[in-house]
Amino acid sequence: MATIHDVAKLAGVSTSTVSRVLSRSRAVTPDSARKVLAAAEQLGYRYNAVARALRTNRSGTVGMLVPQISNPFFPALVEAVERRLQREGLELFLCDSQRDVDVEARRLRALVERQVDGVIISPYDFTGSAPAVRGIVGQIPVIQVDRRVEGSLTDWVGVDDAAGFTQVVDHLVAAGRCKLVFVSAELTNYSAKARRSAFDSALSRHGLTPAQAPLLGGFEVEWGLTAAALVDLSVVDGIVCGNDAIALGLLRGLRKAGVAVPADVAVTGFDDIGFAEISDPPLTTVRQHWDAIADECVRLLLQPADHGPRSIAITPTLQVRESTP
Repeated sequence: MATIHDVAKLAGVSTSTVSRVLSRSRAVTPDSARKVLAAAEQLGYRYNAVARALRTNRSGTVGMLVPQISNPFFPALVEAVERRLQREGLELFLCDSQRDVDVEARRLRALVERQVDGVIISPYDFTGSAPAVRGIVGQIPVIQVDRRVEGSLTDWVGVDDAAGFTQVVDHLVAAGRCKLVFVSAELTNYSAKARRSAFDSALSRHGLTPAQAPLLGGFEVEWGLTAAALVDLSVVDGIVCGNDAIALGLLRGLRKAGVAVPADVAVTGFDDIGFAEISDPPLTTVRQHWDAIADECVRLLLQPADHGPRSIAITPTLQVRESTP
């Protein structure tokens, strides 16, 4: 059975160079990396990451836990985080909490037991997820992303919701749409709470009040379809959605009802997921900068704070398309 010494001899490098290449713990020259990888392949050598973890007390892995991977927002975020971790020589373990705080707590414990070097979590519930998050603080580095739990428990990175909805409302008002309704999710998680507050504040800046009481359900296409029938189009000329999934469902529901967008009513989303640009009509939305969010998550993970938790809000960008005038 081939050993690390055999690989080093065949490649003509030191065993420490072989270790650095295969563990991706430090950079080496491209020529040395090619020689090591070719020798390892020729000899059938497989690097034992478990043994390394036992020796160094580091696994080279980071756990990430999201509430619903089928929500198009999260795959984009996960991909950005994984790309950033790869540049640091780290691997990603992804878990889905299935929108269940008990499942979420089990997944967090499992990640800690598997000795990941840190956890990036988007908590499912603002209040219900807090005990599980609190339970691992101090054991390993924890970064909350997008969503967060009540209390300043850990570092947090996410979007600046206030900046995003200010851009949306400013755009609609400038287009002559001042009778607005907010369609979003029940106020059980941080994003839902923050976006409701951001919408209200953006309206107040223009001296406006909602044309209809907020319609709150879930961050899903199905809720958007349902909400389309609940919007009072006799008093509303603009619909501001809490995310793109809701907005896409609304567009479909309005089209089925014979409502013209944006002639009869304007519709906006939030996130700029992949489907937003190819919807019918293409969706005006707020683009989150996934790579910037991922960069900050990994930076904070690798640079523990020597004082209180840090919060970083990334300013998004309005993408104007045909769903608004």
